[in-house]
Amino acid sequence: MTLKADTRTVWTKSSYSTDEGPDCVEVAATPVHILVRDSKTPQGPRLTLAPTAWAAFLPYASSRR
Repeated sequence: MTLKADTRTVWTKSSYSTDEGPDCVEVAATPVHILVRDSKTPQGPRLTLAPTAWAAFLPYASSRR
C-alpha cells in the first residue's frame, strides 16, 4: 500500500536523535495508520503500520538489552 503523508501530518523525532546527530526515525500518527520514516531522508520511503502492529512492536523496541 502506498500512503502519501500530507502537509498536516505531524512527525515526532525519536528522543535518541539530537540536533548534532545521530539521526534516527520519525513517527507520525494518522487516523488509521502509524507512519515511520528515516529522519535523514524525510521525503524517502516510509513504513505504514496498523496501530495494532505498532502497539505490538513498542514493548520490543523499548526493552533494555
